[in-house]
Amino acid sequence: MTKKKNPTIKDIADIAEVSPATVSRVLNYDTSLNVPNETKKRVFEAAEELEYESPNAKKRKSKQSVIGFFSTYSVEEELEDVYYLAVRVAVEKYTTLNGIQIEMVGEHSSKELLNKVEGILCLGSFSEADINWLKKTRKPVIFMDTFRESDSFSSVLMDSRLGTNKAVTCLLENGHRDIGFIGGMDTPGEKDARQVVFEEKLSSLSLLNPEWVTLGEYTPQAGYDLFKELMTLDKAPTAIFIANDSMAVGCYKAAHELGLKIPDDISLIGFNDLASAEFLIPALTTIRLQIDYLVEVAITMLKRSIEKPLPYPLKVVIPPQLIKRESIKKIG
Repeated sequence: MTKKKNPTIKDIADIAEVSPATVSRVLNYDTSLNVPNETKKRVFEAAEELEYESPNAKKRKSKQSVIGFFSTYSVEEELEDVYYLAVRVAVEKYTTLNGIQIEMVGEHSSKELLNKVEGILCLGSFSEADINWLKKTRKPVIFMDTFRESDSFSSVLMDSRLGTNKAVTCLLENGHRDIGFIGGMDTPGEKDARQVVFEEKLSSLSLLNPEWVTLGEYTPQAGYDLFKELMTLDKAPTAIFIANDSMAVGCYKAAHELGLKIPDDISLIGFNDLASAEFLIPALTTIRLQIDYLVEVAITMLKRSIEKPLPYPLKVVIPPQLIKRESIKKIG
């Protein structure tokens, strides 16, 4: 799949069957908007679908493969962190365009369904019980953007360390030395790779201020709260690296309430390049994770594992891309 050029709010509204105003408010996480989660879900799914188009859209296979999709995220969780919704939409679109049937599976799936499924794609945070269940299925398994038991399972990962390095380097090259961090923890008690690289890079330059490293959930509300926490300190940073674009949306709202202009008063760089990033005002500079390619590689690996078991589990790491927009000001 390739990046589609400049989808508009009207394009999204037409697919989601809502007004352009509703699309704008949903993408900006307007908390005063009173619409059902199903409507919000349609808007986000339409936005992600428009982001990519397949050069092989007419291609169909004569024999349809059946793969399972095991995701631990609920609709509500997908709406809080739309990255996972974007991955699911990419999976559904790729399988549809390539003649692959996809079935949602989990620990309570029937034996009949599991017999039908040839392999399983996994997305989310998995417990030991989940891992044990996957092993018991004796099906080929590929984890997407999650790394579990490298001696048992193959995985396709985004290089979040490289992405963080690109984000911080971008801020440094624009003259910023007072740089804050807004992020979270994927696993309780364990630092996210983005925080680790951020701290390592700034420490090596004697620029790290621990007071400017703030953590919460990967949600717009957390971004809103943490931005206000940072920007009301006696000395605030001139730029912030935000660990995902959902949190960045909350930062934009908080900046507006504090009377701060982006990027004149504070520069921001996000992570993920979700569909909403380019619709923020000003458009968000961010790190694009190649979601479409992650899905394509994961499904290709899974089909290869179905045809002939891999002799050893594989770990494939996909590099991200810096997308420069309008949320960073050059200083100094």
